[in-house]
Amino acid sequence: MTPKYKRVLIKLSGEALAGPQGHGLDENVISRVVEQIKKVHEMGVEIALVIGGGNFWRGRQGKQMDRATADHMGMLATVMNSLAMMDALEQRGIPTRVQTALIMTSVAEPYILRKALHHFEKGRIVIMACGTGNPYCSTDTAAAQRACEIQANVLLMAKNIDGIYDSDPHTNKSAKKYDHINYIDVIKNGIKAMDYTAATMCMENDIPVLAFGLDEQDCLIKAVCGEKIGTVIDNKKI
Repeated sequence: MTPKYKRVLIKLSGEALAGPQGHGLDENVISRVVEQIKKVHEMGVEIALVIGGGNFWRGRQGKQMDRATADHMGMLATVMNSLAMMDALEQRGIPTRVQTALIMTSVAEPYILRKALHHFEKGRIVIMACGTGNPYCSTDTAAAQRACEIQANVLLMAKNIDGIYDSDPHTNKSAKKYDHINYIDVIKNGIKAMDYTAATMCMENDIPVLAFGLDEQDCLIKAVCGEKIGTVIDNKKI
């Protein structure tokens, strides 16, 4: 298979890594994801990862907490997921570095763009943790910002649902799935495909997003190779 993209940023939701249990880490899910990442890496694709922390903690869970404190706890949750993913990748012989937006040099490098680009040149995967390092910002926004900074060809959003719908398919059996939608329509119609800040950032920097379900067989490989999967969001008019 031939990759369509040279450099990708993969956004993994924390919930997707939890598997059926819905909390913590499912090693079978991680193993399946890592095997796909390994194949993509062997194609010569440069890979960055941003992983959410919702399988351990979400900032909005702390309803009586100071918002900044709750969000910082969420950033720490992303570090746990990132270290677990790094360990799984390196066990399969894939050189990996974790970079964090919050300084914690005992376990990871600080996020430095030029250093991340150097890692790509050396064939390493870079996992970018702690979101943007700022409260009130989602990991969707962090993924979009990092994708812009590294000039990724595409932002791949692996979710626990197989694409983007006009309403919640879990509560509306008649929900319509989009194969393609542009950023203007996402924002104008209030479609909850991704954080609006993230959507605006990708729109302004002309970075396409491909949203798809992590449960689909070989989903990451299909996405990188340009096969039809999930929903494409970009600036093209339908």
